Amino acid sequence: MQSGKILVAQSEHTFILKLCGDVRLTFCATLDDLLKVIFQQPQINTVMVDLSEAENLDSTTLGLLAKIAIQAQVAGFNVPTIICAHTDIQRLLTSMGFEQFFVIANEPIRYASQLAEAPLLQASEQEMRAQILEAHKTLMSMNENNREAFQSVVEALEAHHQETNTTN
Repeated sequence: MQSGKILVAQSEHTFILKLCGDVRLTFCATLDDLLKVIFQQPQINTVMVDLSEAENLDSTTLGLLAKIAIQAQVAGFNVPTIICAHTDIQRLLTSMGFEQFFVIANEPIRYASQLAEAPLLQASEQEMRAQILEAHKTLMSMNENNREAFQSVVEALEAHHQETNTTN
């Protein structure tokens, strides 16, 4: 399995994120930072996420993708698009209810601009835990099935967060 990376490009009013390889929680600081960049640019009104070269996405990454849809809706953007040709990943997205918040297409897109690799940002352990918790809460907010699936994970993360804060 190819180690993960995130490529980015901007074409007129569209911001493109391309997730490649094995994309896990180690990318949460990078993705979270990119979301801030996307939604602070007044010329952007569309987000496309290309998963055509993604091999694996963990639940934290899925939560951050869900955050894109929620922030896009709040900002008045077009409905974001996910490009995904892998049936396993399509099945995962469908099981999480992503089709309610994204246009999911399996046709590759042509980029009007060159993709550049986003630098991998480092986060402190506390920042990473907070981002993981937020990502899972976002997944839970998408639908009742996700709420049930991730409730125990969120409770465990919150309990660990409380333990850490009381010992510091």
